[in-house]
Amino acid sequence: MLNKLVLIVLDGLCYDVAKSQMGFLSHLVEKRIGNLYKIKSELPSMSRPLYETILTGVPPYKSKIVNNGTSRLSNHKSIFKLVKENGGISCAAAYHWISELYNKAPFDYLYDCHQEDKSKSIQYGRFYFDDIYPDSHLFIDGEILRKKHNPHFLYIHPMGIDDIGHKFGKNSKEYRSKVIQVDVILSTFIPIWLEEGYEVVISSDHGMNEDGNHCGISDDERIVPFYYFGTSDINLKIDGVINQTQVAPILCRLIGIEKSSDMEVCIY
Repeated sequence: MLNKLVLIVLDGLCYDVAKSQMGFLSHLVEKRIGNLYKIKSELPSMSRPLYETILTGVPPYKSKIVNNGTSRLSNHKSIFKLVKENGGISCAAAYHWISELYNKAPFDYLYDCHQEDKSKSIQYGRFYFDDIYPDSHLFIDGEILRKKHNPHFLYIHPMGIDDIGHKFGKNSKEYRSKVIQVDVILSTFIPIWLEEGYEVVISSDHGMNEDGNHCGISDDERIVPFYYFGTSDINLKIDGVINQTQVAPILCRLIGIEKSSDMEVCIY
């Protein structure tokens, strides 16, 4: 029997800003309901290559998804695919690049925003293509999918933090305010998910520098949070920084499925 997991990827979220501004998540950590760890993203610190790393465990040099313009289906088994192979259901409320990586490429803006196809890796999806699509709406999209389909794996991927980071930079009040807004949204949904038996992981693909960019090797661009809330007996007593290629095998262990042959051994 598979466990149920919600994975939230908050695009463009730096570790230090998450730790200093996300009061609700920090409250849960303080009360020992969850834990916060550091992830070091792969390079280049760009979105599409790192979506692939998070969801398949494969680094960009192996996946050949090496920049945001590499628009095609993944050649590796994703968490979505593994859940389906184990008889489970996956749902995603996410940026349209996730559909292009794991369901259908190229993305058709007229027909692919709402997807229901049991033959696909992501059986039920709500995909947006505008970076300013409101985070509040996306979380509701995800919750509607969850309540309707009761998935084993729910992936939610808002773009608001990344969008504001590009416009104003990491050290801006606008960026900090957006991070706080997302924390408030999460305070509505996390208690519901935990009450209904879901494990919850919150992380990011990459961070953001003060110029409003990401692609380089600085800690601002590469060090991102990994929050875990749940009841699993998985050993997540981790010191130091977790390599991003370890995220996928950790997720597999939390769901209760075997990792793919492409993934590293889970060392935690």
